[in-house]
Formats: sequence, C-alpha cells, structure tokens
Amino acid sequence: MGLDQAVTGPLVAGIGFRRGTDPDEIAALIERALATLGAERSHLTAVATAADRASEPAIRAATARFGLSPHPVSPEALEARDVEIVTRSARIERLRGVGSLAEAAALAGAGPRSRLALPRIASGGATCALAVRYDTTRES
Repeated sequence: MGLDQAVTGPLVAGIGFRRGTDPDEIAALIERALATLGAERSHLTAVATAADRASEPAIRAATARFGLSPHPVSPEALEARDVEIVTRSARIERLRGVGSLAEAAALAGAGPRSRLALPRIASGGATCALAVRYDTTRES
C-alpha cells in the first residue's frame, strides 16, 4: 500500500507532544489528520504514544474524546519501526532514537503489517501520524 492509495482498514494515530500541550490541541490534530485522509472518527481504533508519556493527563483527556485510552509503545518497539519513517526531526532522533515519534508510534501501535497512511503533521505542541494495518488477504 502506498501513501497515495485509499485507506480501507482501521487506523491508529501516533502522537508525540510536548509537556504542557492542551488536550484540545491534541484532539484537534487527530481530527485534522482523519479529515486529511477523508476518514471517519469510527476508523480510529487506537492512539499510540511513547510509553513514558501515555499516562500524562493531556493525552488521556484527548484520547477519551474518541472513546479510547492511550496505547503505550516501548522504546524498543518505536526503534524497530524507524526504518519506515518518512519524516525526520534531529531533535526527536536525539531524544527518542527515531526520526518521528508520531510515525513510529502509529506504525508500532498498528502492528507488524502496518503502513503509514498519513505521515507526520504538526501543531504548535504536538505531532500526529496515521497508520493502517495492511491486510495481505486482500491482495490480488
């Protein structure tokens, strides 16, 4: 599945955010990502973020607006998906060992056969990427 193909599967949002980011900003960024793809809120099945940030109030409040809880992703799981990252931040690479926390979290959260549906987009204090699980049973 290329980034230009229609998304037909369940989506996982990967989120990176700075401390102090408002839950409204995070939720609005997820909504913007879904709208960019033309996806419905019902397509969003999980919101993944770094394990050390998953219990923070802002991400918990933002994900609750979608009827979800944050899905924590370990540093090892993030790093395992780094080769598939399409955007890079030198700052995040220094801090997290991956080019994009949002993209790595989305891919790791969506499982081993997932692909990016939407590369990282950003707001003032957060980043969001969307991944979709690639179902090989649909190949022709």
